[in-house]
Amino acid sequence: MNLDLEKIDDAILALLQLCLHDGDRVWKTFDWDAMNRLHAKGLISEPVGKAKSVALTERGMAESTRLLVQLFGSGNGK
Repeated sequence: MNLDLEKIDDAILALLQLCLHDGDRVWKTFDWDAMNRLHAKGLISEPVGKAKSVALTERGMAESTRLLVQLFGSGNGK
């Protein structure tokens, strides 16, 4: 099956918004290739290392919020 990696990256970035802690930190529990792509796009800090979390960049934070609403928002304000 051919998968659209852009759509996968968008969904993962949106879901990272649900894992926020300490301001801009998120747990890095998603596919390593996807996390590397998000880093290459400048949306998260370096995912390789001993830390169990990464930081969303300012752009990553804004984009993850937008995508969370776009992809998973119910539209009824709840």
